Amino acid sequence: MPGRYPAENGPNLIAMTDTAVPEPSLNAGEEEMLLFALARSRATFAWKTGGLDAAALGRAHPPSAMTLGGLIKHLALVEERYTIDFSGRPPGPPLSDADHDDPAWVWRTAADDSPEVLYGLWSGAVARSRAAMAAALADGGLDQPAKFTSDDNGNHPNLRRIVVDLHDEYARHVGHADLFREAIDGLTGEDPPQNVSVSTAETLPVTETS
Repeated sequence: MPGRYPAENGPNLIAMTDTAVPEPSLNAGEEEMLLFALARSRATFAWKTGGLDAAALGRAHPPSAMTLGGLIKHLALVEERYTIDFSGRPPGPPLSDADHDDPAWVWRTAADDSPEVLYGLWSGAVARSRAAMAAALADGGLDQPAKFTSDDNGNHPNLRRIVVDLHDEYARHVGHADLFREAIDGLTGEDPPQNVSVSTAETLPVTETS
């Protein structure tokens, strides 16, 4: 099937992401519920965008000019930006490389990035975000103020707001990825596979790109 990324050609997003996300109990606390919602959206995004070659990642879907590759790089940048918001650490890629005077930078440069680069940017940004978020939660919980101010009055959003805003980004773009992926190779479904921990490319159904 055109667009699939042969396993022997390199890593892919879903191969680097555990798409099995255990559900919390129905009466779990706020922190557990919020983190579960974010983890499920990340896993769904990984599933919908994983295992594709450069042509599929760079394919636009009119009337939208967005591509799956652009979405991957955009969400990598968003993960990095929100991590900085609550950790205060220096930015990493792709945010550290971004041209902030060019609003189309993410989408324009994603077209020149290989699948390995795009998937690596996203998985690296997510790993840093998870680690920074875990440290912040352990230090002060959801009520902890972020390191940055969000308005001219010097107000700091709390970590709760940052988690909600990050999940909102995924909720929006998982919908885009869902439609784009179906158009590429017919993959459909609401949730990623939950019965296995996807850890190697060999577990993916892959077909040579024609």
